[in-house]
Amino acid sequence: MVHHLAKTNSLVNTWVNELRNVDVQNDRMRFKRNMERLGEVAAYEISKTLSYKDIDVTTPLGIYKGKALEQEPVVVTILRAGIPLYQGIVNYFDKADSGFVAAYRKHKPDDSFEINQEYVVCPHLEGRTLIIADPMLATGASLIMALEELFDYGRPKEVHVVVAIACTEGIDAVRNKFPDFTIWAADIDEELTSKGYIVPGLGDAGDLSFGSKMQF
Repeated sequence: MVHHLAKTNSLVNTWVNELRNVDVQNDRMRFKRNMERLGEVAAYEISKTLSYKDIDVTTPLGIYKGKALEQEPVVVTILRAGIPLYQGIVNYFDKADSGFVAAYRKHKPDDSFEINQEYVVCPHLEGRTLIIADPMLATGASLIMALEELFDYGRPKEVHVVVAIACTEGIDAVRNKFPDFTIWAADIDEELTSKGYIVPGLGDAGDLSFGSKMQF
């Protein structure tokens, strides 16, 4: 299932507009906060789909019959670009466990690229809800590689993929590989360049959050 959050008019549209706007992108703090906001909205929407249990809450005047999550999710992000989006998710799932994937594209002179995945660290995933944050879903190659290695830590009962901007090609690639996963995309574009960049997209989310490209 794919949820296109900007398809319904809300503040998400404003935040996506600012993320894309070259005149606003110069404000690095604003860019990161808008990415964080998208993570918060996605976390709230995901929370509606999870399982809850009955609990008793002691108040100063009695007992309240409340609801609480049956199990906290595991929230994973792909470094470094995914950190602000991840932060928004854990702002809401503040008791969640966390995992991290270090991966980057290495481009070649012919415009092709390979995915270098340096390491993955993650808690046990068997039977748990996995939420993975990756701001740009372009070809889907890096996300699929990350997910395949994450499954060495156990098979989750459900997986939610949270992205700021997705391309239809990347969505199709993920859904073909993992048809039962749920994708939460703030906005969806149709075009990829020969180098695998989303058009109109927003540029490089990692550079816009943290500065010029790291050298490897």
